[in-house]
Amino acid sequence: MNTEIKKIIEKAKMEIAQAKQTERKNGRRDFLRKAALGGIALGGMMGASIEDTVANATQNVKRTSSPSELKITDMRYAGRIIKIYTNQDIYGLGEVRDGGDVRYALFLKSRILGLNPCNVEMIYKIIRQFGYHGRQGGGVCAVEMALWDLCGKAYGVPAWQLLGGRYRDKVRLYADTPDRGGADEIAKAIKNRMEVQGFTWLKMDLGIHLISNLPETGLVNSKFWNGAGGQYDLREYMGYGWREHSFTQVQLTDAGLEGLAEIVEKVRNVCGYEIPLASDHYGHFDVNNTIRMGRALEKYRLAWLEDPTQWYHFDQMKTIKDALETPICTGEDIFGLRGPGLALGFKDLIDAKCVDIIHPDLATSGGLLETKRIGDYAQEAGIAMAMHQAGTPVCLMANVHCAAATENFLAVEHHNPDTPWWESLVKMTGKQPMIEKGFANVPLDAPGLGIELNDEVVKERHLPRGDKSFFEPTPEWNEKRSHDRLWS
Repeated sequence: MNTEIKKIIEKAKMEIAQAKQTERKNGRRDFLRKAALGGIALGGMMGASIEDTVANATQNVKRTSSPSELKITDMRYAGRIIKIYTNQDIYGLGEVRDGGDVRYALFLKSRILGLNPCNVEMIYKIIRQFGYHGRQGGGVCAVEMALWDLCGKAYGVPAWQLLGGRYRDKVRLYADTPDRGGADEIAKAIKNRMEVQGFTWLKMDLGIHLISNLPETGLVNSKFWNGAGGQYDLREYMGYGWREHSFTQVQLTDAGLEGLAEIVEKVRNVCGYEIPLASDHYGHFDVNNTIRMGRALEKYRLAWLEDPTQWYHFDQMKTIKDALETPICTGEDIFGLRGPGLALGFKDLIDAKCVDIIHPDLATSGGLLETKRIGDYAQEAGIAMAMHQAGTPVCLMANVHCAAATENFLAVEHHNPDTPWWESLVKMTGKQPMIEKGFANVPLDAPGLGIELNDEVVKERHLPRGDKSFFEPTPEWNEKRSHDRLWS
């Protein structure tokens, strides 16, 4: 055995011997609380790899928790980030999905007060009924993230260990790329992603907004929808942003298809074919136009076509999948393996054999454990899993732990590589940086999610204009006022 490892283990044995002396004076609880290694880490040393032995022996975690006696005492928030507090000196961090309302999480406070946060699955089953597809799943997922962070801190192990262990030490990131300025600017941004930022997987927006101003008409029926550029303009229910793809009759002309192909070709000329290049945000047109577009782009070997129609139209999705060689990817708005209540979920999507890649957003899909279950079920069907993510580093690190523990994982989205202050919202509690050259490091020597908030940056950058609350008490959410059971 390596000399340094021997020294570390000998030092650990001495610390445990000293702690045992303390136990005789102060009792067993104080021993578990103060021992530098604790039972879990010591037991793990026997037969462990050198790497894991070093990680366990040097993590220097403060064992100030008695997990069996933990109780949830409060939930507070800052922006979309929540903290779940306990009767001991530990708390957990979670995040409501981007674009979601933190009140989806605050509503759940009265359902979890007084419970032991380490009973993650039981609490998830209590609150699961209040989750739903899209951003409405954000509250349940934020609470679940925070519970794993708490549980990991209580036992002094990373969240991935609680999910069953890890398959990888680094998690591949894919970078979304700005779509402004035309083909040349997109290609320039792609080059920066690769050569400066070090990403090895890329995604580009390939929407009809890129061809709406061609000299030769690229679209049919777009002017009726005010140019059909506002798919996220949700001000009017009967406007373009609310219309499902099948209901607009926007079509692509041959000139429009050529314009989209020219953009992809310029990007491929920059990044080459060793880099997976995915695509997204096409606009609201129907299955027929999706197939025409997909066929026009097949020679560029895109990694996937993302959300070509609404995820719940399984028959339409399967028609597109069967017509094209390019992989079809969807799932960022689906809650749960089995769906909420009797609604559809990932199991139904996978069983319908209408996608090649599932694409859950952990802040909607149910949190760390549920997303791992989704990935495992997809793996049994021969389907890979990429992960959608557009939140703060709290949400990213939750994804990293889940990705580390899920075998069929491909890459997770990093939506903020151009935001200089984004990483500084948190401080890593382990020795490694969060991101290095297109990969996120899996925390090996830090408990829970492996992060703590950088309070000053959160106050300056994350709080919305209308609510500057920074983890202030929320007693108005303490009282439960309904009978929640769904059956009699």
